Amino acid sequence: MRIAHAWSRPMKACMKSFFRLCGLEVSRCSPFEPYGWLREWPIRTILDVGANVGQFASQMHRLLPDARMYSFEPLPDCYRQLLQKMEQVEKFRAFNFALGDRNGREQIYRNDFTPSSSLLPMDGQLARSFPFAATATPQQIEIRRLDDLAEELALEQPILMKIDVQGMEDKVLLGAENVLARTSILLVETSFRTLYKGQTLFDGIYRLLGERGFIFMGSEHNIRDPKDGRVLQADSVFMRQNEVTMDNPG
Repeated sequence: MRIAHAWSRPMKACMKSFFRLCGLEVSRCSPFEPYGWLREWPIRTILDVGANVGQFASQMHRLLPDARMYSFEPLPDCYRQLLQKMEQVEKFRAFNFALGDRNGREQIYRNDFTPSSSLLPMDGQLARSFPFAATATPQQIEIRRLDDLAEELALEQPILMKIDVQGMEDKVLLGAENVLARTSILLVETSFRTLYKGQTLFDGIYRLLGERGFIFMGSEHNIRDPKDGRVLQADSVFMRQNEVTMDNPG
């Protein structure tokens, strides 16, 4: 009994972390749905950067069915699954390339566990914590700056931008300065330990967004190391400061 009990907690933590990497949340019943508070905001445009197969896109369409949504996913097979999942959504459009701070062709490290694919090589911490994500294969993809696409998009405000790009979050932000100035809410995957070589951790993202008028409002979906429970990543919520103080977000 003691042996079984000793293994139960790390096994549960590992399974929860696995499902969170897939975009799913496993928890006890709660009166608060993850991101359910977004229903209170009159979001008109959603930018889904790093869409994978549409986990976030489908959730946001359910929460904010009237919002126009643009998703960006560079891996061709994931892009096809994304299109299939969202094919019945009229105000949805997807792009088969990555976003960053430059335009051109780049090498992505396609992970066997596709949500962990990154333009940055993985650090040993990722493989140690999540062995199922330990293998990646280089693949060529297209990358573009969001600001260079803005004129092609109907960016009606208020805008919600979600960024989940495995260590390249700062590069996406630097390539989207003009769009960022029009954005009300940011949901940014931030890391507290280095999982990809050269990535900017939470403190760097916090400073970058603070300099642009955003304040940190909390987090959703903590991803923990199944070995010791420390938080490795979280979806950090940032809001434009002058809008947080408004009595009515509309």
